[in-house]
Amino acid sequence: MSHNTAIYRFALKDAKAVAGLPVASCLLVKAPLGPEGKPVVRPYTPISHPQERGHFDLLVKAYPQGVMSKHFAEMKIGDQLEIKGPMMKLKYTPNMHKAIGMVAGGTGITPMLQIIEEVLRNPADKTQLTLVFGNVTADDILLKPRLDALAKKHASQLKVVYTLDKPPRAWQGPTGFVTAQLLKETMPPPGEDCLIVVCGPPGMMASISGPKAKDFTQGELAGALKQLGYTEKNVYKM
Repeated sequence: MSHNTAIYRFALKDAKAVAGLPVASCLLVKAPLGPEGKPVVRPYTPISHPQERGHFDLLVKAYPQGVMSKHFAEMKIGDQLEIKGPMMKLKYTPNMHKAIGMVAGGTGITPMLQIIEEVLRNPADKTQLTLVFGNVTADDILLKPRLDALAKKHASQLKVVYTLDKPPRAWQGPTGFVTAQLLKETMPPPGEDCLIVVCGPPGMMASISGPKAKDFTQGELAGALKQLGYTEKNVYKM
């Protein structure tokens, strides 16, 4: 998908089975990669349709010090990986909010894609969706053809905005980090009928919504979203 990101497809034991993962949820991946073979565990969000038969797909970005992501890249066809799930995050139900805004960075796009496709595959779900997706370069925009196709097909319901730290010369979209001003221009305004979902690198989370608490609960709302008048009821940190 990019110079350091790939999609990995995992077969289920039963070729007719479906993963059936609820939206939005993740899986925990475990492998004996630590010192003296101690297990290393990492969460990943599938990007395949929950009802696809026989397999599911994970989008994995390889980091220089990423023990698990290096393991993914070194696996060969036929290798097995220990996976547990689903681990429920935001339990989505149709029309639970009038509008959902999403702010993603890097592989933080994966739970957003889950929500977007869940909404758009249901004609009875009228939720208005807006995605702001921040990346360093144009080559770093993961799943862009898939997102663009959804935005074109569902133009009245989905708006996608890309912002780049290092844009090419011909770039016509927003540039730089995701700012309070950009969120003010793109996100649904604060209110009881809106939800803002945030997922990205730690620095981005700190700037936009504040980090999760140490026990992985939602923690206190901070950053640009608090500055713009959103409350903890309006924001969900993936």
